[in-house]
Amino acid sequence: MKSEILAAAFLGLAVRSIISLYPYSGLDSPPMHGDYEAQRHWQEVTVNLEVGEWYTNSSDNDLMYWGLDYPPLTAYHSYLVGRVAKSIDPRFVELHQSRGFQSKEHKRFMRATVVTADVLIYLPAILFLVYCIDKTFKSDDKLFLFTLTVAYPGQILIDNGHFQYNNISLGLAAVAVASILRRRFYMASFFFALALNYKQMELYHSLPFFAFLLGECVSQKRFASFIGKISRIAAIVLTTFAILWLPWLKSLQAALQVVHRLFPVARGVFEDKVANVWCAVNVIWKLKKHLLNDQMALVCIGCTLLAALPTNVLLFRRRTKVAFLLALFNTSLAFFLFSFQVHEKTILLAALPSLFLLKWWPYEMVLFLEVSVFSMLPLLSRDELLVPAVVSTLTFHLLFKCFYLNGKQSDEFPVRYLANISSILMTLIVGASLTIPAPSRFPDLWPLVVSVISCGHFVLFFLWGNFQQFTCKIS
Repeated sequence: MKSEILAAAFLGLAVRSIISLYPYSGLDSPPMHGDYEAQRHWQEVTVNLEVGEWYTNSSDNDLMYWGLDYPPLTAYHSYLVGRVAKSIDPRFVELHQSRGFQSKEHKRFMRATVVTADVLIYLPAILFLVYCIDKTFKSDDKLFLFTLTVAYPGQILIDNGHFQYNNISLGLAAVAVASILRRRFYMASFFFALALNYKQMELYHSLPFFAFLLGECVSQKRFASFIGKISRIAAIVLTTFAILWLPWLKSLQAALQVVHRLFPVARGVFEDKVANVWCAVNVIWKLKKHLLNDQMALVCIGCTLLAALPTNVLLFRRRTKVAFLLALFNTSLAFFLFSFQVHEKTILLAALPSLFLLKWWPYEMVLFLEVSVFSMLPLLSRDELLVPAVVSTLTFHLLFKCFYLNGKQSDEFPVRYLANISSILMTLIVGASLTIPAPSRFPDLWPLVVSVISCGHFVLFFLWGNFQQFTCKIS
């Protein structure tokens, strides 16, 4: 089994290396370029400026040009990578002069930093989680789950193609999930606090962690045990936050400036054609014409909490391990569908728990994962990643078929039938978008079709996930 796991890891690294050869976000697209330049610019800022200046607008740190808008752990990571970049070639991070810097050497360096994060954090975290799943549920699905997870095209295309470091926050979150499954609650609290301090989008996973851990504390038979347990969890989380935020805790204004950067209400409810409810509603009822940003933010908060509440209340009352995974899936989908400032890439947060629900609902979750990649096609197409997106998704599907036909039969004919219909529909839309030009009156027709169709699937999966959690008998 060890050799098969190692082979799967090398397969995942090979796919990542191949996709790394393709263009990245914002290549040859001045003046703002794209996410690749954002990550490079954060290295420039953190290496050249004092810590207290990283989130503050100044002549040396123009926040309108990819200002740092992720939590402190991302900033520290940018500083570390920036120091390495400076030692290789100071031009990579030279203050002001490096803006929009492009070279083959720099691309190799930046790509290598993502693969390094895969090797050091993401792949070990996924392997740890699949081992914990096998131990918790007394099964033997390590190879099946690990192979499909490391081959999932969504994360690879965004991190190793488009260019981001979702592998770090998702890896930390995966360790936190594994810790919950093995009842290592203090370890779970620590790693989830790290994940949240790397990307604030980990809030998508926060409510299930809160509900499960609070339920464990409340279930203590003695009040003293309850106080002791909840105090230790709170101390771990608060201490982790305090250490990471220390440079900005010297004044309330500095701390609030970081918070303001993390939650920029002024940007609007969504960007581009994201596959959530608000983008779909906007087709027939223009949100910006009827609601101010502040009003829309309140609507989003209310709808998100309303959608996420049932699954988390149930988890608090009935804390089974499968219910925890389902709650992660349902809550992250609720956030994606209804929250404020959603990006196409944040569907990866719902993809993480769905990869481990493959064990119980293989056809449903494979369809969800393929739709998640489909929903990002407009973004991937802009980055010239359409070909690797199609090829890697087909490879992922074939890997699933190889595993599932080899001893994992299912009698759920309706599910497979509906999955096939969805696959045909997505294939037709991709083909049509490549061969039929959008009319001049509706230049965004095909991205909008992709987002609306994907949103419809995600809403159905959200309803399905809640139904499963309320009816599931698996412990």
